[in-house]
Amino acid sequence: MTDAFIQKSAPSEEDMKKIGKFSRREMSAEEVYIFNVDLCNNDVDRDFEKFSVATLNELAQQFVGKTGIFDHSMKAENQKARVFDAWVEKVAGKKTADGEDFYVLKARAYMLNNDENKALIDEIDAGIKKEVSVSCSVEKAICSICNTDNRHGRCEHIPGRSYGGKLCFNVLSNARDAYEFSFVAVPAQREAGITKSFENAKEKNMQDIIKNIASGDGVTLTKSEANRLNSYIEELKDEAALGEEYKKSLSKEVVDLFKSAFPNMDSKLFSSVTAVMTASELIGFRDGMRSNESKSKIKPQLAQATESKAIDFSQFRI
Repeated sequence: MTDAFIQKSAPSEEDMKKIGKFSRREMSAEEVYIFNVDLCNNDVDRDFEKFSVATLNELAQQFVGKTGIFDHSMKAENQKARVFDAWVEKVAGKKTADGEDFYVLKARAYMLNNDENKALIDEIDAGIKKEVSVSCSVEKAICSICNTDNRHGRCEHIPGRSYGGKLCFNVLSNARDAYEFSFVAVPAQREAGITKSFENAKEKNMQDIIKNIASGDGVTLTKSEANRLNSYIEELKDEAALGEEYKKSLSKEVVDLFKSAFPNMDSKLFSSVTAVMTASELIGFRDGMRSNESKSKIKPQLAQATESKAIDFSQFRI
């Protein structure tokens, strides 16, 4: 395997037949620009993840017909290329970080050879545009230490650390779909130059989505994930509104108790204090003041006295 991830390739008759499955008319060899691209491999990447060889073979079938864009930006104007062939190839004499034979998912893609794409074609030929990233869906991420599927659970092992001399990483397996490949600047896979974007085939955990966003790194969300995130935010807004109303009523109750306990003091002073208190603090004040109120209740003067024992004057009888 050469150092380049994207290589120019002259179109063959077989290439044009495969391209014809995607074009609406028969294209000539002069109208298209064809290049080879190393999409991904089975080595452990900078995120301490790797594709299994079986997953690479599944992706090889799923990437045929998929589009090539820029930086995973899902806009129609960013579509520049399309994959028309893909296969998995073993690299002789090379091993992965965990000692397996090295395999690469390779593809052939085409774009229009016109003035609009001339700058991009020149950059590919010059070796400037050569790193790519894939966006795909996998079902499982298996821990290399304990075989726990971290897409549907969570183990205690931390990717990147060694346990008993064995490196911990997640093996991505059971490919469900391939979405696109993108031209990127900084790859995660050292050899193939891939920054992966994958989701649980069932549903990505909302906490995982929030964690990815909070990390500060670039995040690509599918339309489904974006819709779920928007729904989650709307639910939080509704809950926040209800919580605010409850806090207002709680604050009013505490102020009323304060007025009752200290009728000669200005209640506005205490209102300004309750305005900055948390709900738990307000509940604490309310319960405490209720308790003190019940203990310090003054009995009215006309309240019936407790029945006392009758005094025996029998010793004074004559």
